[in-house]
Amino acid sequence: MLYYLFEYLEKTYQLPGASLFQFLSFRAALAILTSLLISTVYGKRIILYLQRKQVGESVRDLGLDGQAQKSGTPTMGGLIIIMATIVPVLLFSKLDNVYIQLLLITTLWMGAIGFLDDYIKVFKKDKEGLKGRFKIIGQVGLGIIVGVTLYFHPQVTIKEKLQETISVSQQVQVFDEEAKSLKTTIPMLKNNEFDYADLIGWMYSDFSHYAWLIFIPIVVFIITAVSNGANLTDGIDGLAAGSSAIIVLTLGIFAWVSGNIIFSDYLNIMYIPRVSELVIYIAAFVGSLIGFLWYNTFPAQIFMGDTGSLTIGGIIAVIAIAVRKELLIPVLCGIFLIENVSVILQVGYFKYSRKKYGVGKRIFKMAPLHHHYQKLGYHESKIVTRFWIVGILLAIVSLVTLKLR
Repeated sequence: MLYYLFEYLEKTYQLPGASLFQFLSFRAALAILTSLLISTVYGKRIILYLQRKQVGESVRDLGLDGQAQKSGTPTMGGLIIIMATIVPVLLFSKLDNVYIQLLLITTLWMGAIGFLDDYIKVFKKDKEGLKGRFKIIGQVGLGIIVGVTLYFHPQVTIKEKLQETISVSQQVQVFDEEAKSLKTTIPMLKNNEFDYADLIGWMYSDFSHYAWLIFIPIVVFIITAVSNGANLTDGIDGLAAGSSAIIVLTLGIFAWVSGNIIFSDYLNIMYIPRVSELVIYIAAFVGSLIGFLWYNTFPAQIFMGDTGSLTIGGIIAVIAIAVRKELLIPVLCGIFLIENVSVILQVGYFKYSRKKYGVGKRIFKMAPLHHHYQKLGYHESKIVTRFWIVGILLAIVSLVTLKLR
């Protein structure tokens, strides 16, 4: 809203300094500072309010060190993250931007699902929370909204590079007009653009008009997988928030370069008009995660609950799809992936061995993977810090793919 206010003041009254709001970097800096302020100052007030209302976590006895001390710690801390993200976005971003609108819908949608799950656990005293099928329905519903918007909305376009010959020895790179496209980026490959329409268009050229039948289910799968991965990662103090901050900051760099015609030309990557506005949202989101970490690091004063973890995963998935880096998710979100895979392997092998040998066997001492290391005797602060280090390494590898092909 302030963007439009200062734009009006600049055009009408030539107010000194009003033009600063036209700069993406200035608005991003304001967004991250505002979100940090909200999450740290008002975060404390929310914690005190939740304590007064006795909105405490009911911790299941898993036989882990320090687990008993966590019982009664306030949950639903994801409300801090959501509030500290949305307020700066409303203040400093262009609200008519389709990518901003999609992320606001994602935040509120996934936040509502997570809040309902936490509400049932805390106030209805049902440890299972919202039934799994209803969570999946909610995630699928969001995936359909995101997929349909990205496929049909006229503002979701790309500009492709063309080689224009000036003389026999000289060629220059120019950009074509904006065009609707389902092209995405395959990491670490030369000429690394892949069109989802090719998955169906090879059978008959007219079938490419029905590429949404392929694209939308892929979007649904990505959103469901990443949001559940973030949910599983939220098991020890600071792990999900810290890992997510690293991932989102990396996606912010991708959004910045992909939405800037100079950087995209220099790096020889896909130019996506209007996607740079995501930098404002990402800056606010990173600030809210870091501010939340102030209270969530060991020993945690508050847990994010499903209100936070499901929302975080959904936001990360939508940003990755918007900047056309969804095929990089297994690398960039490697922490979420190994947490997901550890649970799948543990459950799958237990059922297989019980059926074959009559006794269920386990691969890990406990799943998700961070609990395995707790069972080995590692302090959770050491586990979290090492997972962060791995996350930083994966983020560096992801950024290297901008040039390494």
